[in-house]
Amino acid sequence: MTTAHYIELMTLAVAWIAYGTVHSLLASLRCKAWFRAHWPQQMHGYRVGFNLSAVILLLPILALEQSFEAQPLWSWAGTAKIIALSIMVIAITGFIWSTRYYDMSHFIGTRQWRNRANINHAHDDDSTFTISPLHRFVRHPWYALALLLLWSRDIESTTLVTNLIVSAYFIIGARLEENKLVEQFGDQYRAYQQRVPAIVPRPWRYLSAAKARLLCTPTHHNEPPKT
Repeated sequence: MTTAHYIELMTLAVAWIAYGTVHSLLASLRCKAWFRAHWPQQMHGYRVGFNLSAVILLLPILALEQSFEAQPLWSWAGTAKIIALSIMVIAITGFIWSTRYYDMSHFIGTRQWRNRANINHAHDDDSTFTISPLHRFVRHPWYALALLLLWSRDIESTTLVTNLIVSAYFIIGARLEENKLVEQFGDQYRAYQQRVPAIVPRPWRYLSAAKARLLCTPTHHNEPPKT
């Protein structure tokens, strides 16, 4: 591997780190509060703008990765290739199926835009605490599914850098996101954290459908966590 290629890989790593830093900053409650304080009448467009910026800022990084001459490191073959492709299909299917349990209009920001007359709340992300089927097994199912997609593909030098940085971002981002969820839902979310792992499923730590419904009841957040 040449010095020039190392420089390319470092450039790609810095670009991903910068993207993750900006993305996390814009998603923070502090940034939202600052925006609300300065432009309260435009708060209804924050979520839409956040998602648009995430896509727009991602495009040059993907173009940068494609412009570098990647060196193959390993590729799946034979039975392993079939398993890797099966994992990809399962992950993509999981993404599509899970959208049934998300308020996608809220996630994208169109609901906030439609309800802009009532958006001046303490949080523009106000919502009730719910647990979807996948959330019964991991607290961040989209991160888990994305990791499956990342690491089930053939790995080149550029994709390895991308995978490592993005995987680290998922871990850090999940922690930052949970700080906001604890602030929003308090003991209700803390109890959920004690019962379900963050990203990697564990057979002995999950919620049955009945326990998930119980945890989502409005009065449950005042109850002490159970092991």
